[in-house]
Amino acid sequence: MDALALEAKSTGEEKKAPAPRPRPKPPKKAKRIVYFEVEIVDAKTKEKLLLLDKVEPTSTILDIKALFHKSNPQWYPARQCLRLDPKGKGLKDEDILQTLPVGTTASFYFSDMGAQIAWGTVFLSECYGPLLIYLMFYFRLPFIYAPKYDFTSSKHWVVHLACMCHSFHYVKRILETLFIHRISHGTMPLRNIFKNCSYYWCFAAWMAYYINHPLYTPPYYGQQQVQTALIIFLFCQVGNFSINVALRNLKCPGSKVKKIPHPTKNPFTWIFTLVSCPNYTYELGSWVGFTVMTQCLPVAFFTIVGFILMTVWARGKHRNYRKEFRDYPTLRSPILPFIL
Repeated sequence: MDALALEAKSTGEEKKAPAPRPRPKPPKKAKRIVYFEVEIVDAKTKEKLLLLDKVEPTSTILDIKALFHKSNPQWYPARQCLRLDPKGKGLKDEDILQTLPVGTTASFYFSDMGAQIAWGTVFLSECYGPLLIYLMFYFRLPFIYAPKYDFTSSKHWVVHLACMCHSFHYVKRILETLFIHRISHGTMPLRNIFKNCSYYWCFAAWMAYYINHPLYTPPYYGQQQVQTALIIFLFCQVGNFSINVALRNLKCPGSKVKKIPHPTKNPFTWIFTLVSCPNYTYELGSWVGFTVMTQCLPVAFFTIVGFILMTVWARGKHRNYRKEFRDYPTLRSPILPFIL
């Protein structure tokens, strides 16, 4: 009996014995990083310019440009254009090396974009020039018209109104450049500033010369024509400003993520329902109003040329929107609803 009780007691104690602790898992081995070897070749001469060893796969094109700049100080990153093919499309600065269709040994073709200048500087130069040039003709500075007209003033009130509208337009553009526009591209070739400024400055001088000329003839339908044109001009200026604010709010500071612009609570933005680039639509409307107001042939010619250029730009942006966004509204036209 005692032996049986003792055996049962020992069996119970064996059951209560703690379970053995599990062995700790061995630490995971760190993933092996596969470094890239990057070769930079001149796109024209096919000469090898630089060989970068052990480039991290998460490096961006901008990082590679910075490394290239260290070896070649004369080519700063904004001046460089890197391609996968000598005649291919330039790679974006934010492109990541490991996501590109290249092996661990990557070859990039380099092109010199020439001296660069900030976009903001170009925009300001485009606006300051016409603003000052027009005022020179408005105040009739010497050597513009006959000496007897130096520093005289026009007797037609539409001439003074036209000067105010023209100045308002370019002051608005200057303020928008400084405080509203968020420019995705930091620089542009320096040579473009001469081309762009020549376009705006020469047209401003041509328009101002005839509008402020002592022999200028007011519009045929008089005050009614001028007032109607003024309403069109101001309406489109407010609309253009509203669109620029809406586009600014679409992007966060420093972000390059693109989104589809949509109408907001502001009624001037409802045109987004029908047009991809309503800022150009309103800009065109402003110059149509200015043309009707002044009834001046150089202004009409400037409006037509501007319409052609803005149509080209709007079509390009509209095409990019449709490529980047599968759900992009099909009802929208580039610049003119249902027409163009």
